[in-house]
Amino acid sequence: MHETTREEYHSAEREVDQIGLPALKTLVWPPRSIILSILSTALVFLVIVLGSALSADGGMGCPDWPTCFSVFSPPGEPSAYLEYLHRFASGLTLPLVVLTVWVARKDGITDKVFSWLTGGVFLLLIQIAAGVLPVISASKWSAGLHLGLALGVLSVLLVATTLLIYTVYHPGKNLNFAWSSPFARLTWLMLGLVLTLFLSGWLVTSLDATSACGGWPLCNGRLVPTSLLEGVNLFHRLMTGLAAFGMLYLLVQAWRTNRSIPGVLVSATAAAVLFFSQALMGAVNARLDYPAYLVTLHAVTSTAIWLTTFLLVVLTGLAARSAEAEAQEADLWALRKPLPMLRDLFMLTKPVVVLLLLVTTYAGMVIGAQSFPSFQLTFWTLIGGFLAAGGSGAINQYIDREDDRRMQRTSRRPIPAGRLLPAEGLAFGVGISLIAFYIMVAYTNFLAALLLLAGILYYVVLYSLLLKKTTVQNIVIGGGAGAIPPLVGWAAATGNLTFPSLLLFAVVFLWTPPHFWTLAIVRQKDYARAGVPMYPVVRGEAETRWQVFLYTLELVTLTLFLPLLGLGGGIYLVSALALGGMLLVNAYRVWKFQGNKIAWKMYRYSSMYLALLFLALMVDRLVY
Repeated sequence: MHETTREEYHSAEREVDQIGLPALKTLVWPPRSIILSILSTALVFLVIVLGSALSADGGMGCPDWPTCFSVFSPPGEPSAYLEYLHRFASGLTLPLVVLTVWVARKDGITDKVFSWLTGGVFLLLIQIAAGVLPVISASKWSAGLHLGLALGVLSVLLVATTLLIYTVYHPGKNLNFAWSSPFARLTWLMLGLVLTLFLSGWLVTSLDATSACGGWPLCNGRLVPTSLLEGVNLFHRLMTGLAAFGMLYLLVQAWRTNRSIPGVLVSATAAAVLFFSQALMGAVNARLDYPAYLVTLHAVTSTAIWLTTFLLVVLTGLAARSAEAEAQEADLWALRKPLPMLRDLFMLTKPVVVLLLLVTTYAGMVIGAQSFPSFQLTFWTLIGGFLAAGGSGAINQYIDREDDRRMQRTSRRPIPAGRLLPAEGLAFGVGISLIAFYIMVAYTNFLAALLLLAGILYYVVLYSLLLKKTTVQNIVIGGGAGAIPPLVGWAAATGNLTFPSLLLFAVVFLWTPPHFWTLAIVRQKDYARAGVPMYPVVRGEAETRWQVFLYTLELVTLTLFLPLLGLGGGIYLVSALALGGMLLVNAYRVWKFQGNKIAWKMYRYSSMYLALLFLALMVDRLVY
């Protein structure tokens, strides 16, 4: 962390006036054709997810179509409501895709993009017609055909969306595909392996060949099958092994030869992580006797593997790299020293920030369970929390890479300093974020995993992409992301959320604005230079200092009321009074006295305050 000097403290306020205040930026939305195409693709994916959930729930929620048990209103069964939700989403798909084609044509898209979108419409019509088959016939073959056509629609729409994005954001770029490099040919090989793996797995399920082979990796102690079912099972195992080796090789080659292409590197990394996460989900499914939510997640992950692998093929074809360009990149990779690179990747996770988040996560575990959780649960929860927070931080640094170059405080981060390529930072962040989610599913519980995923999306999408550069309330609204870790810890230890757990969220939520606004006071010139509308840059320092005191007063008031709301006892109350009193004194000095040194002291103390407050709650819950 950069240590601010005394001169920087006293010159920051003067220099920000010379730089000027940035105007608030309005969010620039993509063209409507791109938005509609993305929504269409996402809706098809949602339909597949809902179909997987129906299958995991035991099959059809309704035995007939278009009615449900011969009536149009769904009966009061969860599976029937799920069936109707699936039908509703399916019914929206065709109008949305047709609307996308119409709008894109009006916007003057190229014939190639129009052809792909039109192909998506025709394939969707076939898929809709085939969708009646699983209702009329309970055959697994008809259900497999229905799913296969849905994946085909998803793939075609993915190509069309990708081409639309390239047309708008890369004008003049050749949209012809070329797969002439070794890595490009490898992507096709992997797509074929993934497809063969899925087809063999479908055959195993359709033919009820799962129990044909006892033991692993041999089949009933034999390498050579003696029946058709044994042969199908062994072939699926062989494809699994080949695909696993291929995914590892693909991942290594992507980082060696294509780490300068963000889309290619991210797709390859995500596909590899999803593939091995899928294997982990299979093992967890067997251990927990195939609960419906895990069976659904297993199927959704399979779809995501296909999606990312297919996208990798598309993006590699559009990149159209030569074998010589890949060889040059591989030569540069060979010159890199592994330890400095690993250190830079670690720094992308913002370890100092993550440490405080892990403190609140562990505190949520202890406070929720009112006891020390087991070592195994603690280990995996904190590992998942570290990877999620670190992955979010890495993605954030990719998003903010241009701003970081203009800010003194962040200019020495790995991406703006040039020690890591932007694509490497993004791929690393996406990869470890996915790992974090599946670790939480496997070793804690699904609720904790969903909360962790919500925290990632909150920080990356809501804060980093939508709020940070568009509103002065970025920290206030975005503070919810940092307030989720205590909920993750509580859910990991208890399997549920109760009202007291929401109070922990509220404490961190109210703590966030005064903590970061004091840093923003010190770093006004940095934020002004980068065009980030932080409160002191837009509303002025005097107003910010008052808001710091006001939010601190609200925070301390809430912490003192926690015992009345069912959280905390005598030990906590005494600690909250002492810690809160010191925080209020610091906030009052920030409000009444000028100088960045006072604000910096408040910033540093507020970090310690939050950690000690949660520690006091932990001790109190353990004692009482």
